[in-house]
Amino acid sequence: MFANFMERGECIMVYDYEYFKKAMYDLTKIDLDAYKEKQMKRRIDTLISKHKYKGYQDYIAAIKVDKELMDEFLGYMTINVSEFYRDPLQWQFLDKEVFPGLIKKFGKNLKIWSAACSTGDEPYSLVMALSKHLPLNNIRIYATDLDNQILEKAKVGLYAEKSLAGVPKDLKAKYFTKVGSSYRISDEIKKRVTFKQHNLLKDRYEVGYHLIVCRNVLIYFTEEAKDEVFTKYYKSLTSGGVLFIGSTEQIMNYKDIGYERKSSFFYEKP
Repeated sequence: MFANFMERGECIMVYDYEYFKKAMYDLTKIDLDAYKEKQMKRRIDTLISKHKYKGYQDYIAAIKVDKELMDEFLGYMTINVSEFYRDPLQWQFLDKEVFPGLIKKFGKNLKIWSAACSTGDEPYSLVMALSKHLPLNNIRIYATDLDNQILEKAKVGLYAEKSLAGVPKDLKAKYFTKVGSSYRISDEIKKRVTFKQHNLLKDRYEVGYHLIVCRNVLIYFTEEAKDEVFTKYYKSLTSGGVLFIGSTEQIMNYKDIGYERKSSFFYEKP
């Protein structure tokens, strides 16, 4: 009898989460099936417990009428851990090998996409790094993220000191102003970046990019979703374009997709 009760309880919980996924997709067009279920459920369960809701159905009912709850949920499900010049050796390779090669092939007006850009550290780093090779007026970075709330923070451009640990001293002095205990990035860097909301799993990808940067985000996706996104990036790149991924990631089937590996975290479309 107890076993039967447990089976019924498990079925109810499974149904409850399935209901939540469908309801969230109807609200946001975010497909939670593309995320690792164990990690995603743990995040959602934390929020449900925090606000003392009885379960997924009560929580989704509250989200539908409470914008702050929705924003909090999106903040939890998107990964917003970021910093300037994260993994310095990779940025050195970008500076010494990738940028010069792209400029030689495509000229000064490079089309660059910073995908899942979080709080803006990465696209702003790209502008500063590229400014060593090109005038600022020639630089344009397209930066996207799923979370509108985090994009608003990126547009403000205010950062804790620890986020700037990897910024070269000359660039920190040139492009940041201390405001209390934080640092504000200069308007001349900010205006080189265009921010826009974008869902990697559902929205259309533009084409013709010379460089796509997407780092330490897809590790939270299922293998099927990763393959889908890496394939879309390939199609989005122009021939000779480069994909730059994070140190926690690898493209196991990069040859099958069509990439050639330039270095551990850089893949080129022939």
